[in-house]
Amino acid sequence: MSTSPGSPDPQDRGTLLIGTRRYSSWSMRGWLLVRLAGLDPTVKLIPLGQSPSAVGDASPSGLVPFLFHGGSQVWESLAIAEYCAELEPALWPETLAARTHARVLSAEMHAGFRPLRLAMPMNLGRDRPLADGIALDVQHDIDRIEQLWSDALRRFGGGGPFLFGERFGAVDAMFAPVVARLDSYQVQTGESAAAYRAAVRAHPLVREWYDEAAAEPASWQLDRYEDVA
Repeated sequence: MSTSPGSPDPQDRGTLLIGTRRYSSWSMRGWLLVRLAGLDPTVKLIPLGQSPSAVGDASPSGLVPFLFHGGSQVWESLAIAEYCAELEPALWPETLAARTHARVLSAEMHAGFRPLRLAMPMNLGRDRPLADGIALDVQHDIDRIEQLWSDALRRFGGGGPFLFGERFGAVDAMFAPVVARLDSYQVQTGESAAAYRAAVRAHPLVREWYDEAAAEPASWQLDRYEDVA
């Protein structure tokens, strides 16, 4: 079988560079996206915080995730989502209105919610609330996320468990680490958001990521994530 110039070689598994699964929310997004697209790249993991130059030496941006596939170098999670959608268009919803909305949600997630990120760094080994409660700016982020989810489920969910129906797509991959944060810090949400969180957590690829995170050595754990009060 031949391929057109510039198209990925179907025999090339590629390589995906990620950080520690327990902590790296962006790595989780990239890995989910490539797996949802049917890719099975060789995964190279660099433990976060233990080799300061290792990621910089391996990734053009100095950050993870970084995908090398079919001769293309792809960094930034949204770019990985779009690359994967070139190979598996069903990662985005079928209709223009739904696709557009899914991309808007993904872009807002990619660029926003800084207070939530800072107050609740991803830690898949954590299972307790913040000792001092949730600050107002963090609660604002949580309320906004619930609003986005509720609106997407109402307008495009069609009764399915995920934001745009029955299929776990690119937008769900973008929000999966948000679900992880809400779960790890035992954040209470409304019934609709709670059901969506449960569906994301139960997805086989999400379960696989959690299982791999749980198998990481204790020596990779970092105080700055583990000691969040």
